[in-house]
Amino acid sequence: MIGTGVFLLISLLLSAYFAFAAIQGDFGHFRRVQIEADEAALKVQLADLHTERAILENKTRRLSDTYLDLDLLDERARKVLGMARGDEIIIR
Repeated sequence: MIGTGVFLLISLLLSAYFAFAAIQGDFGHFRRVQIEADEAALKVQLADLHTERAILENKTRRLSDTYLDLDLLDERARKVLGMARGDEIIIR
């Protein structure tokens, strides 16, 4: 009778431990939810980086030797050098 009670108690404690580990552990449910949230945030960040990369590729192409956008070249030179023509008004 005592042996059966001890066996039942040990079984119950082991079941409780494994249930706790399945929910709270390193590979548990809460950790999975956290990883999925991190994945979603990283996907958004990746989409933003793809957009930024496309913009930079477009600007690079527009300043290349094969295709030169003079307006973009003028804008970048003015911004980098901080210069303006005499007949321009600078608004800050």
